[in-house]
Amino acid sequence: MTDDRALPASRVSDSRDAPALRWGIMGPGWIADRFTESVQAHSTQVIAAVGSRSMERSVAFADRHGIAEAFGSYEELAAADVDVIYVATPHNFHCQGALLALDAGKHVLIEKPIGINRGQAELIARRAAEAGLFAAEAMWTFFLPKFDVIRQVLEAGMLGEITTVLAEYGEHFDPEHRIFDPGLAGGPLLDLGTYPLSLITSILGAPQRVLALGQPHDSGVNGQLSAVMSFAGGRQAMMNTQLHNFTPTSATIVGTEATLTIDGPFNMPGGFTVRYPDGDRLLYEEPAGAHFEGLHFEAAAVARAIANGDSEATQRPLSESIRTIAVADAIRNQLGIVFPGEGKTPAAPTGTSQPADSRRTS
Repeated sequence: MTDDRALPASRVSDSRDAPALRWGIMGPGWIADRFTESVQAHSTQVIAAVGSRSMERSVAFADRHGIAEAFGSYEELAAADVDVIYVATPHNFHCQGALLALDAGKHVLIEKPIGINRGQAELIARRAAEAGLFAAEAMWTFFLPKFDVIRQVLEAGMLGEITTVLAEYGEHFDPEHRIFDPGLAGGPLLDLGTYPLSLITSILGAPQRVLALGQPHDSGVNGQLSAVMSFAGGRQAMMNTQLHNFTPTSATIVGTEATLTIDGPFNMPGGFTVRYPDGDRLLYEEPAGAHFEGLHFEAAAVARAIANGDSEATQRPLSESIRTIAVADAIRNQLGIVFPGEGKTPAAPTGTSQPADSRRTS
């Protein structure tokens, strides 16, 4: 190994050192449970309120996590005494929820994908800028310590000129999972494919050409898709995502000087290897983990950014979120995949299953 070959250290600070903000949870589903568990265990952030269109679900979530306030509508949550709202509703309600929170003067962290199409992502970015509020997509992978090291490796040119990025993500789901529901923008693209697409577009930028193949699922959603992309300078990328079964969820970044391979699942806490043609290897070692071990990093980063007066997260700028969803749009256009409500101007959600002022406090 030559003397100049060494990995940089992660610059990600302990999540407990971030300024504590008051958070509201919009949509008490599976990912909101994981987010709340991680944040409460690994940071000083305060989960102060939760809102749902079902008061019963909201109260149950609050009871599970010791949250002081529970609301039976998103509107009441948006008006609550919180600094930032984590939008964790189903995909095709992300934009509506984000706009509702922004219009109420609240900063927002929006579960990935930021919207179901480019128009929604751009609308959120524009509304946040007009209001002078923070907005970011909760692409939690990019906030992990290992991705800060990967970012430094790429910026330093340790791999040489990047020529190729390969990434895939497949997973098994129970038949009743929402991923099989066409009415909830189901299919693997937004749930799983957004990870490889985000990685590819964050490294290579916007593709010049996209070629996509798809396979339908009996439920009516897309079951599998693959895409080959070409970029300026002859660079290429390949991605696959599917909902049939688990895959290694691997990712490889190929450069003219070295290759970086991220341990699978690449989107979660773990290690990676930089391999040189002469046999030298640099190993980044980090305990493997899942959502519990990783989601707190994005919450802490958001709290630091808001406390600093920043309008975006440097780890996942809105421009990158828009770029990723634009490529997803290009893939869907080739495969004829249409999500519910597209082509309509998003409006604030009106579904409220409880009377006005339907709240539980403790």
